[in-house]
Formats: sequence, C-alpha cells, structure tokens
Amino acid sequence: MKTSFPSSFRVRLMVSFLAVSLIPLLLCSSLLVRIAGLQTNRETSLALEQSAAGIQDVLDNLADSFARAGAALQQSSLLAQSLLGDGEATTQVYSAFFEAAGDLKDACPLHLYDLEGNPRYSSQTLPAPRQLNPRWGVLYAAKNAAGAPVFRVAESEGQTLLQGALLLRHGEADAGYLVMELYPTHFQDLLAGSYGAQGQLLLLSPHWRTVYGSREELARELAPRLRQQLLAGEAPDQGDADYQRFIGRNERTGLYLVLQQPKAFSQSTMKTLYTVSFFCALLCVGICVLLSIPLSRRISSPIRQLRQAFGRLEQDDLSVQLQVPGRDEIAQLAQSFNHMVFALKSNREELVRNQKELNNARLRMLQAQLDPHFLCNTLDTMKWISKINKVPQVALMSTNLADILRYCISDEELVPLRKELEILQRYIEIQRIRLSEKFAYHVEVPAELEDCPVPRMVLQPIVENAIIHGLSGVESSAVRVAASRTEAGLLRLTVTDNGHGLPPSLAGKPYARQNAPEGSHLGLYNVDTILKIHFGSEAGLFLDRGPGGVGTTVTATLPIFEKGGNQPC
Repeated sequence: MKTSFPSSFRVRLMVSFLAVSLIPLLLCSSLLVRIAGLQTNRETSLALEQSAAGIQDVLDNLADSFARAGAALQQSSLLAQSLLGDGEATTQVYSAFFEAAGDLKDACPLHLYDLEGNPRYSSQTLPAPRQLNPRWGVLYAAKNAAGAPVFRVAESEGQTLLQGALLLRHGEADAGYLVMELYPTHFQDLLAGSYGAQGQLLLLSPHWRTVYGSREELARELAPRLRQQLLAGEAPDQGDADYQRFIGRNERTGLYLVLQQPKAFSQSTMKTLYTVSFFCALLCVGICVLLSIPLSRRISSPIRQLRQAFGRLEQDDLSVQLQVPGRDEIAQLAQSFNHMVFALKSNREELVRNQKELNNARLRMLQAQLDPHFLCNTLDTMKWISKINKVPQVALMSTNLADILRYCISDEELVPLRKELEILQRYIEIQRIRLSEKFAYHVEVPAELEDCPVPRMVLQPIVENAIIHGLSGVESSAVRVAASRTEAGLLRLTVTDNGHGLPPSLAGKPYARQNAPEGSHLGLYNVDTILKIHFGSEAGLFLDRGPGGVGTTVTATLPIFEKGGNQPC
C-alpha cells in the first residue's frame, strides 16, 4: 500500500521542526564521537610508539652495558688467570669482577664460566648458577660469535629467561665466558614505568615464546594467538575493538616486544556514547514536540482561519473578517485579507450603483429618443408643407435640421471625415439663412483624407463657437476648415476664423476648462473631452491666434486610422 506524506500543514510543520533539530544533532553527535575516537586513537598510537622506543632504548642499553662489562673483564689479567687456572676466588678477583660489571650487576645476575662450562664466579650467591655445556646452547653461540655478545631464550626451573653470553679472551687465547641471566622479575624491575600505567607489555622470543608479560592473561591468551597467526603466515594483529597494539623487534637482543594499551573509545565506550546520544535524541524529540505544538498551532490556526474565510468568500459572503492578534507576517496577511474583502465589497456596491445609473441613463436615453424622432418627423412635415406653400428657405432649414438631428442620435462613434463635413455643411446653410449670409465658409481637405475616421460631431461645435463668439459684429467674416497630415503621420484638423480672437489667458496653449470663463465655450469643452476619451490624455484641442494675430485657430490632432478599421495606422 502506497503511503503519502501527511497533507496537514501542522503535521508537516512539526515533522520539519523535528527533522531540522534531530538530523543536525545526530550528525554532529556521530561526527564528534567518531572524530574524538580517531584523535584519541592517534594520540594513543603515538604514545605507544614513544613507549616502545623507550623500551627499545632500555634493551639496547642493557646490551651495551653487557658488552662494556665483557670488554672490561677482558682487560683484567687477574680474572683471566683465575679462569684459566685453578686459583681460588679471592677478594681481589671478586673486586675486579664487580668493578668490571659496574651497574649491570644490580640489574641482573652475572656469571663467569670457564671454557668447560663450569660456573666460577657470580654476582649473587642464590640461586647458584648452573653448569652449561660449551658444545651447545648459549656458550656454543658465544664461541661462534667472534667476540660479539649473543642472546638466547632458555628454560630454567620452569621459568623462561633471557641469557646473554660473551666469549672472553686474554691475549690470543680464550679465557672463559661472561653470562647474563634475566628472569621475568628482572624485566619487571628493569622496564618499570617505561610503558605507562595503562600499558601492557609482552616480550617474546624469536620463536614467539613468552619471555615476559606484565599481566598473566597476556602470556595465556595474547601470546598463543599471535604465535598461531605467525605460523599461519598472517600478519599479527595491530589492535582489536578494545586495544591498540604496537609490535616491534629489538635487534640487539632478538626479542619481540608487544605493547598494547586500552582504547579510550573502546567498543563498550562507543556503545555507551551511542546510547547516551540516543537518549539525548529522545529528549530532543520530546522538547521539540512540546515546543512545536504551540508554535505550529500559532501558525496553522490563522492559516486554517484564512482558508475558511476564503471558502466563505467563494460562497459570496462579503461579511467575513479575520481576527488574528499580533504584528507578524500572518497578522499582516489577515489585515490584507480584510482590506481585500472591504475593497471587494466597496467595488461590488460601486458596481451595483453604476449599473443602476447605467440603467437609468439607458432609460432616459430611450425616453429622449422619442422627442428627436418626433421632432424629425415634425420637421419633415414642415418641409413638405413649405414646399406646397412655396417657402423654399423653410423647407431647406427643415431638411438640414432633420439631417443634423438624425446624425446626432445615430449609434456611430467614429464616422468618415466626409460625413462630418456634410453635416457641417448642413449647419452652415442654416446659419447663412439665419445670419443672411454675412460670413464666408471655406473647406480645404485633401481627397485622400476624406475617408479618415473621426469622432462624430467634432467639427460642428468648434465652427459654432467661432460663428457665435468670434464673428459677431465683424464685417467680411470668414470661417475656414482644413485637414492635413503631419510629419508624424497624424491627422490635423484646424478651424480658423478672422473674428475677435482669443483672450490672452487662452492663446498659445492647450485648451483647459479651468482657464476659460465660467459658463462659456461648452462646445469646445465637449469636443476636448471626446478627443481625450477616444485617444488619451495627450489628445485634445490647441487654441491660438489666427494668421497675423487676427482671429482664432482651433487645432485638433488625432491618429489616422486604416480605412474601415478602428486602430491607428
């Protein structure tokens, strides 16, 4: 069965806390124990090497002292004559013997043997020295060593001992032998303190027989195991789970020394450390659980409230609010949620209010459409009556006014410039009849620009403003409407008159309602607003004086659209 990671945020948070706290702890504990063990073992190895070097020096000094004692004895004629003859052991002979032996006689028993292997003189009385056969054993090895000291391991009264022998010569003739014997007690005194309080020393013969062991179990357990490994052709153990071991050979005596010391981090110690680490981890788990429960609740509870609040919000409940104490990020998130709900509620109310206003505006528009249609039908009736009664001016005005009204209430927002000029011509004809043709009207529009779409009723208010405000009382007045393409590819529409001109506050700047006299130029304001709605805040009207400072020029600049399209070229 496939298991998945717990989906609860609180559970995942607690698991994350535990992982973050436990994994570094366990890793650090394991690494520290391992590093401490390696470092301690390295220090123990160095200490073992130093202790072994000290033991090697003791054995080398013992061999050197033995060689020096033999050399001193060979210089004594009295000793040589006593060994070769049958003289008694006089005080002078023993004095010469002890003087030549020096401090070595205090470290171990020394014996002088004649060439037949009979003990003649000894540095101690008990136990009495044994007779040795010069044709085998240590005396035979010393005779064949050409004057060099030799060492052999032998058995005496159930004890293993180390024997050293040196052939003594007087002149060109052999005089006798100097023999040194070291029992385990002598090794104990000789090597005491050279391998530390925790060190354990084992001295083995060349055949890996025990010569000396600082502890009985070394000779009973370790020595047979090492000898068995040697006979099997295996390398001797340099250590095990509980001990570090150094194995070396002393070249002077031929002894193998095995020095071992308990590991500071033995198998039992490591087991204890890992047990302590395990219980520390359990303690940390308990502490993390105790700390993570309130912390996870502090984090997960607001998130759960936020999730529930979003659920209510999906059900279109805009009255939901979150109450999260504190000033942390979660509290700020709750405040942002409350602000969002408030803004959404406000937008909803604003949308409803705008919808109501839009519905009312549509209703008013539908109601208002009744009057223009009724007025257009009435004007058509007046036109036919005027024709019947032969009053052509009334018929013309009625026709033009009806066309203008139909144009005003049409649904088109953008119309061709040609259509805008045609409606403007209708308006000019009405004004000429009304003003008895007291002004001139000129149109300068290239044929290629007549199809450019422009906002509906963008020229008529400008021309009306020029006629009403600019040409009143001016003789030979004129209005000129022109269209051109700018270098930037825009359509420029200009309406120019030769009337009274603009006030200084309006000339030479874009049109701004706040700069115009209050209650005036409503047509200019409407056109400027229409242009900004269609083409952005950069569009609008620009007001300036006419050519030569006479009259007024009103300019509108707007994009040129593709024919039949609604995007700028």
